Amino acid sequence: MKNRKRQWLGLSIAIIVASLLAACGNTGGTSNTGAAASPAASSESSSPAAEAGPDLSKVTLNIGQTGWENLKIGFKEAGLDNTPYKIEFSVFQGGNLQLEAMAGGHLDVALTSEIPPLFAAQAANGGNFKIIAIQKGSTLQQELLIPKGSTVKSVADLKGKKVAYVSSTTAHYFLLKMLEEAGLSWTDIEPVALSTSDGLSALIGGSVDALASYGNAVISGRQNGATTLASAQNILSGNFPIEATPAAIEDPGKRAAIADFLNRLNQYNEWIRANQEKWAGIVAENTKQPVEQALQTLKDGEAQQPTKILPPSEEAIASQQDIADTLQKVDLLKNPVDVKTIWSDAFADALK
Repeated sequence: MKNRKRQWLGLSIAIIVASLLAACGNTGGTSNTGAAASPAASSESSSPAAEAGPDLSKVTLNIGQTGWENLKIGFKEAGLDNTPYKIEFSVFQGGNLQLEAMAGGHLDVALTSEIPPLFAAQAANGGNFKIIAIQKGSTLQQELLIPKGSTVKSVADLKGKKVAYVSSTTAHYFLLKMLEEAGLSWTDIEPVALSTSDGLSALIGGSVDALASYGNAVISGRQNGATTLASAQNILSGNFPIEATPAAIEDPGKRAAIADFLNRLNQYNEWIRANQEKWAGIVAENTKQPVEQALQTLKDGEAQQPTKILPPSEEAIASQQDIADTLQKVDLLKNPVDVKTIWSDAFADALK
């Protein structure tokens, strides 16, 4: 009798245990299988390191720009320099020099005009870059200058004269377009390829008859008596590509840092719009111009086309393709460039 009671008791316990296991979702498999089937268990077993992403404290972004240290100074003034990664800024006299540095593996990110990437793409390795975004901005201060006392009155008067320009930049392109509009070809002038500083010195010193340049060279030229023969404001699109190396795009840490940097660029531009007088003072101090002039240039530029970082678009690609076709048609580009092949939408979602 006692044995029979023990058997019934054991059977009852077995039935209760089986019922509890069924309620927990374990239908007879091992406990590990039950854990894998549970979302809660899967979440708990996920690696915290994987969820956190790459360690940005170990990442250094090498970023190039043209002109002066406006990004380094501006990020600090706007309180945007507290990046979880390190930034090394380098200043170049032209976007073409940035892309040369990028081809040599010295930069991760570059900020240029539309023209340098077209020439860089002709290199044997395709230039070691992809355009990942554009900075839409003003087309002011892109000008063809003549020195003080010049007798040149129009672009057509430059026939047979020495004209300095910055090779593989917007200056190269808009000079060509200005000559075409005046009924001249590239061979009708004596083109002299110089850096921005050397071109300015040549103009002021009288060794060239005109200078196609931009930015500080235009400001300094005016301060030294030069005048504007023609402006490129209606020739250029205002698209300034931002490039990154394929290696930086593929590296998880650098990719995350670049996405953050692009958004900080937009915040930097917004800060400038909200602090125009303060920023004009900083610009004036670093470019050696009157504060009033710097402030007016800033206001005019923002009124013409507010500065903003945008993802790649069909319109931007078409604009650059038109430039490439124009340069190739007059043999300034050795080979045709299929522009869409040098663009990447790797950061499009980050900029939405």
